[in-house]
Amino acid sequence: MDKAIITYLSENRDKHLAELKEFLAIPSISSLPENKEDVQKAAKWVATSLREIGMENVEVYETKGHPVVYGEWLKAEGKPTVLIYGHYDVQPVDPLHLWESPPFEAEIRNEKLYARGASDDKGQSFMHIKALQAILETTGTLPINVKFLIEGEEEVGSPNLPIFVEENKELLSSDVIVISDTSMMEPGKPTIVYGLRGLCGVQIDVKGPKSDLHSGLYGGMIQNPIHALVEIVNSFHNKKGKITVEGFYDKVAALTADEKAAYESLGITDKSFIEQTGVPELYGEEGYTTLERNWVRPTLEVNGIYGGFQGEGIKTVLPSEAHAKITCRLVPNQDPDEIADLLQKHIQSQTPPGVTVNVSLFDKGAPFVTPFDHPAIQAAGRAYEKVYNVPTSFTRGGGSIPIVAVFDQILSKPVVLMGFGLPDENFHAPNEHFHLENFDKGMLTLCYYWYELEGSL
Repeated sequence: MDKAIITYLSENRDKHLAELKEFLAIPSISSLPENKEDVQKAAKWVATSLREIGMENVEVYETKGHPVVYGEWLKAEGKPTVLIYGHYDVQPVDPLHLWESPPFEAEIRNEKLYARGASDDKGQSFMHIKALQAILETTGTLPINVKFLIEGEEEVGSPNLPIFVEENKELLSSDVIVISDTSMMEPGKPTIVYGLRGLCGVQIDVKGPKSDLHSGLYGGMIQNPIHALVEIVNSFHNKKGKITVEGFYDKVAALTADEKAAYESLGITDKSFIEQTGVPELYGEEGYTTLERNWVRPTLEVNGIYGGFQGEGIKTVLPSEAHAKITCRLVPNQDPDEIADLLQKHIQSQTPPGVTVNVSLFDKGAPFVTPFDHPAIQAAGRAYEKVYNVPTSFTRGGGSIPIVAVFDQILSKPVVLMGFGLPDENFHAPNEHFHLENFDKGMLTLCYYWYELEGSL
């Protein structure tokens, strides 16, 4: 890579930070109707920035919700094409009184940039724009072809993006998809997430008598919906942490020996998780390490359970109904709809007499994995190492980013999750911030990556 690119980024750092502060000043909260015009303003800001750095065919595409911004540069004949995804919308800022500085007035303190969206995801999306500008300004060309897809609904679940992707598959065609919306494991430790778990969420509604009843007059003669729900919930696992829903594990892909070795090499101990969570000891499916349980094994968790009297003191009633919210984190080859059907059958089979049960699906997303030995993944690892001077960690994520699975299913191309955030940067919380060390090193890493990728695909 030309050293002039490194010099350019260094000499223009203050200018780039000023531009990012301008971007962060737009309160593009996608979930609040009163911020609709701000979201539109942020979309136009992104489009203007793409045009200014030399992207062509820049368009702001309207959807049924907030806009999608597209731009491209396709002059590297015979070279790979990269689709860069990001989002310009942000989370709400409440509780406002916990912010140490106004959330939409970016402030630098201790080499950290504080503002809503600083890390998630305006800051990381902005880095992609400026890294490509640095290459174009200094060399006049790019080593790869580029397409941008920056949306404004990620923080509300990207409800309209799958439709846009499906309708514009040719426009979005590429050799690899690159996303910077994840975190490194810790400061100075670059991390590539090559897989995410999927999601299947259901609600269980248990109905007993037509209304709450006096427990003295009716106790002992009817089924208590809370008791029935507890019996159902208790049937989900055995005492060794294994999920007992018939067929739940049938399609779970086994962990490869290389992946297992890679996880062991990370040196992450159970003690670190105990300290993070404050629990006396860890618990999970027998026969697997903590990282394996978190990254490559599916889960079934009760997220909330409620029913009956909730006030202070006691009220002697038999409740009319009880409810539970369940989510399953899914791994490759598991289908959310199939898992929902298996849960429905299990719950009905475990329902005791005297109540009726309704199960409703409220959320779903497919799992995703790109083999970590894929050339695009390995090229990203080399780029990180050139800048951070330590080996790159290859991990799977325990959480879910549904749009990643959508890209995987519709566009059928490898997805590289190259994040530069840190786990403690308070995204979605007050005092969100972005470490400027990773702002600087991140743009350098991206520049190196495009040259690494040039000869890898």
